[in-house]
Amino acid sequence: MSAVEDRLAELGLSVPEVVAPLAAYVPAVISGSYVYTSGQLPMVSGELPATGRLGAEIDVDQGVSLAQMCALNAIAAIKSVIGDLDRVVQVVRVTGFVASTPEFTSHPAVINGASKLLGIAFGGAHSRSAVGVAALPLGAPVEVDMIVEFK
Repeated sequence: MSAVEDRLAELGLSVPEVVAPLAAYVPAVISGSYVYTSGQLPMVSGELPATGRLGAEIDVDQGVSLAQMCALNAIAAIKSVIGDLDRVVQVVRVTGFVASTPEFTSHPAVINGASKLLGIAFGGAHSRSAVGVAALPLGAPVEVDMIVEFK
């Protein structure tokens, strides 16, 4: 097990199996010394644990947990193409999409669920966007993609 996985285990978390693609794409692609993940939904054992929008059916605390699950799924996608997570040099970029009502403005707080987990797992800081959208695939409340540098 990698040091990254050991840090996750200290939180009671583990890297899940890679989520099967829902359409014509792959979970992650290597280009040079970077891994680009596809958008990851908060799938658990092939199912969404919740659907809906922040500001309506989903509250911020639940959104934070779902964003964390998205990050774990992105970590699984990265592991599937580089093998050892200790090869990650840094998380470069995270983009978080939050399905929300027009009045909802706490998108950054929701995506902190992913960012804080990535900070614990890999250390350092990353650039990020937290974007509100009208809807996400399958009615998911949150989606996260990321770019990491590896050696």
